[in-house]
Amino acid sequence: MAKEDYYALLGVKKTAGDAELKSAYRKLAKQYHPDVNPGDATAELKFKNVSEAY
Repeated sequence: MAKEDYYALLGVKKTAGDAELKSAYRKLAKQYHPDVNPGDATAELKFKNVSEAY
């Protein structure tokens, strides 16, 4: 299994601070949350990946 770049998954630079990481996570979590996208397996997978990255 290839190692994932969590910073790229969150869309931030590797030098990002805590506030920037948190902001990026919240934005993506809201976008892909299962409650916002009911029945969308792709969105659910992206939400899980974003949560793991954070």
